Amino acid sequence: MNDHFADIFTETACPTQEQLLAYVEGKLSAAERHRVEMHLQDCDLCSEAVEGLQAITQKDQIPGWLREAKWNVLKKLRRKNHTRRKQDFYLFIGIVALVVILLAIALYWGYHFSR
Repeated sequence: MNDHFADIFTETACPTQEQLLAYVEGKLSAAERHRVEMHLQDCDLCSEAVEGLQAITQKDQIPGWLREAKWNVLKKLRRKNHTRRKQDFYLFIGIVALVVILLAIALYWGYHFSR
């Protein structure tokens, strides 16, 4: 995977998705659970994520849904990035064409009035 589209939680001190899921499922040790709970007091994003995870009844399907959601976000980001690159390319071609036309006009003007 492209580093540009890395997990949004890697740049912060937030628990990983796996840790949040393990917290919801009750699979963390007491020390890890305490650390996550301390973090949840200060981080609204993680608190809301945990609330959402706790509301789901089919917890065994959560990892698949997370992968699918992450894949969908990555596809949208790549499509947006591709569209931007295509627009930049067309702008570049337009500028080059404009320069060529202006150069041709300048050469014609110079040739026409130099006689």
